[in-house]
Amino acid sequence: MKCDKKTMLLYAVTDRSWTGRQTLYEQVEAALKGGVTCVQLREKDLPEDAFLDEAVKIKTLCHQYHVPFIINDNAPLAVKCGADGVHVGQHDMQAGAVRELIGDDRLLGVSAQTVEQAVLAEKNGADYLGVGAVFDTSTKKDANPVSHDTVKAIRQAVSIPICAIGGITRENIRRLSGTGIDGVAVVSAIFSSSDIEQTCRDLRRLSQEMIAK
Repeated sequence: MKCDKKTMLLYAVTDRSWTGRQTLYEQVEAALKGGVTCVQLREKDLPEDAFLDEAVKIKTLCHQYHVPFIINDNAPLAVKCGADGVHVGQHDMQAGAVRELIGDDRLLGVSAQTVEQAVLAEKNGADYLGVGAVFDTSTKKDANPVSHDTVKAIRQAVSIPICAIGGITRENIRRLSGTGIDGVAVVSAIFSSSDIEQTCRDLRRLSQEMIAK
């Protein structure tokens, strides 16, 4: 499966830190109504059975909206639940091994912070890259900062789609204009919002404007 760059326009990455008033399922549905173009389910602490049950439900929801559903890190679970793909970081399973496990029909996303990492990921079968952190972020404490010049260099070095991630908000997204990215991956600005649907509408519009410049 080749990744359509439009899939990267507004890529939502879940974080249950802000559940309470709404369930994660309800939050994801609000994001889908607001126009997200991809959903990644990221769970670091759920037991495997609970993770699988949640994944199947949210995958079904995403498919109702014709939006790809990606599992973070856990390639075996991605295969088991029928996800559209899996995303791995530099400290997770190596991209080539993930590709062997998930086959050619699922998307493979890889996080990259350098040109070297990006080129290797593409060589090992990545369909898209998540590049960041492009801004300071509280979501992932160990995220390495990536300059906008590095984002541009990565864009020039690879042919697969790229989404920027890390601290992206409605207030700073325009600063990514001219980097050559195909979209943005957003965590807290979506899932901490009191109106997720409207926030996603705004972010999608801003992402389209930013890419067009």
